[in-house]
Amino acid sequence: MVTGTANGVANGAANGSATKEQVFLVFGKSGWIGGLLGQLLKERGLKFEYANARLEDRAEVLADLERVKPTHVLNAAGLTGRPNVDWCEDHKLEVIRVNVLGMLNLADLCDQRHIHLTTYATGCIFHYDKDFPQGSGKGFKEEDTPNFMGSYYSKTKAMVEDLLKEYPNCLILRVRMPIVADLTYPRNFITKIIKYDKVIDIPNSMTVLPELLPYSIEMAQRNLTGIMNYTNPGAVSHNEILQMYKDFIDPDFTWSNFSVEEQAKVIVAARSNNLLDTKRIEKEFPQILSIHDSLKKFVFEPNAKNKPQVLAAVKEMRGR
Repeated sequence: MVTGTANGVANGAANGSATKEQVFLVFGKSGWIGGLLGQLLKERGLKFEYANARLEDRAEVLADLERVKPTHVLNAAGLTGRPNVDWCEDHKLEVIRVNVLGMLNLADLCDQRHIHLTTYATGCIFHYDKDFPQGSGKGFKEEDTPNFMGSYYSKTKAMVEDLLKEYPNCLILRVRMPIVADLTYPRNFITKIIKYDKVIDIPNSMTVLPELLPYSIEMAQRNLTGIMNYTNPGAVSHNEILQMYKDFIDPDFTWSNFSVEEQAKVIVAARSNNLLDTKRIEKEFPQILSIHDSLKKFVFEPNAKNKPQVLAAVKEMRGR
């Protein structure tokens, strides 16, 4: 177990007394967000350990909980599909076992042991429509009913969110199009669109992980529960992000757009596009930056300080 001095205690009782030393158990040790969480917990001197169990194995999940005896569980495990969510369309049973049954295993076992659970879920369960039109500034709130079932991944995520919200110990974070500073990391949303020959151009809510991941640890320490739209305020379009990349990193970079209808011809499952209301996270963290300001501060300005190296790495990654 990684050890250190915990930065304070959670508000309220988690797995016993409010004064009990905080111990975090992280699911998703081989994943992107799980790895980042481990780094953050270590930097903060918080005691934590990675889980060994797969979510769908209830007995093994229980064994991890009994072994570590955490006050808080952070779940970043789950199936999103490789190379993208289209994979889920042909692997529905695997998706059910992990994203539905596995998630419920973890939530149920944590609830029975009075352990606070934070799960990194998805906000890709909504889509612009006549009641929430693109460009209106009207965002989907935490209590709104999901309206996007265009992919099997999103369908199962909406289904399990509806069940998870009944657990009083659970915080459900709706992540969208997550972004990090590494412009060659394959799961980074910016990396994806830099590689594409053509992109759609639709404003979306997005999650800048270098800013928001630390907030999630504090949310767990505060024992926040329920659903949280876990994105930076505002929306940013594909073109706006690529223009930032061009302005900060590669003045010769070019791209072209295609329509949603044209995009549909080269993908299997439909994609979610939406704006999420961020009043709750703004209330908890008034210092949170808008999506445009966060992108500049945490992604493009740091990369611009090493422009030659970054540009060379991106060109190698793109193969052109």
